[in-house]
Amino acid sequence: MTVGPRPPRVLLLTGSPLDGADGADVALARDVLGALPDMDFLWFRQWPARRGRPPPPAGRAIRLWTPGGSPHGRPVVLQATLAGAVAARRADLVHAFVTVGQAFPAFSWLRPLMLGARPVVHTVPGVDEARLLARTRPLGTTVALSESMARRLRAAHFGDVRVIPPMIRLSEWPFLPRPGGVPTVLYAGRLDPRGGVVTAVEAAAEAARSGAEFRLVLAVHGRPGQHTAALREELRERAGSGGLTDVEVRGRVDDMRALLASTHVLLFPPPVAGGTLDIPLTVLQALATGRPAVLSDLPQFADFGDAVLRAPAGDARRTGQQLAWLLEQPRVWDMLAERGRAAVEESFGPERFADRYGALYRELLA
Repeated sequence: MTVGPRPPRVLLLTGSPLDGADGADVALARDVLGALPDMDFLWFRQWPARRGRPPPPAGRAIRLWTPGGSPHGRPVVLQATLAGAVAARRADLVHAFVTVGQAFPAFSWLRPLMLGARPVVHTVPGVDEARLLARTRPLGTTVALSESMARRLRAAHFGDVRVIPPMIRLSEWPFLPRPGGVPTVLYAGRLDPRGGVVTAVEAAAEAARSGAEFRLVLAVHGRPGQHTAALREELRERAGSGGLTDVEVRGRVDDMRALLASTHVLLFPPPVAGGTLDIPLTVLQALATGRPAVLSDLPQFADFGDAVLRAPAGDARRTGQQLAWLLEQPRVWDMLAERGRAAVEESFGPERFADRYGALYRELLA
């Protein structure tokens, strides 16, 4: 896989540095960088260096000034856009990891000016709102994370859409035995209703009213500009008014492996498709470690088949009933734990991920 005497040079175009953020675009870009060692990658790094994820050990960094120590925000996105436009001229291939959000339609129409004539791969982590697709042009060859997202993009005239699910390094997320003690139910996601946290609290209250005993942990992270302290306090009040007495509301999780080790069930019921990663990495991590999941019955979750429990999106009552039933059925818990691990091994392993992206790169670079 070469272009001339040197390795192909690939620009990883993300909205924030690879060493300072936890976003879906960053996670996917880091995985691609690690999966294809024969590429000469260009990627964004925060400056000055601050605490965060360690920088990738391969490729070459393009520094972005991160004012106030934040790897997010408009100043960083603007720098990434301008730096990407310059770096694209030195690349053989541009690989963009960009959610279809409010600013994406304008960027898509400026694609020839910003990225030149280089071939472009656009991995779509998610679509914030379906109406945005009607105002958007494809950047190049599009990669969806699920078959359901691929159908939505093709219907919006995105043309060449491939499906490459996200990956999880199975060696880093080993299958764990069921923990003892009072069951812990975990929600991990966005601090807003579209992320499913409100439905999760209401579903947990429904399960508690039916007699289920458990501890609820809400690991929630906010978006830039949100008043996270006030929103977390609102969640505590909502949980208390619903009759939940053992509730922990926390922010960013520094050690998800340790949290999942103490978790019995992942509760992730977003009411709508959009506003989050199409296939959330937290769901893959939970299933890999043998933690059954109760999810919304959204199209992208159909790929998990009978490895998870699903309830109608936005239906807190039915979701709570599913949760209570699972907590009362240890044999079902064991069965789902094994199915979840098998589903991740079959469809979300690193070898399959590397093979598919490697084949796509070879096709476009040829």
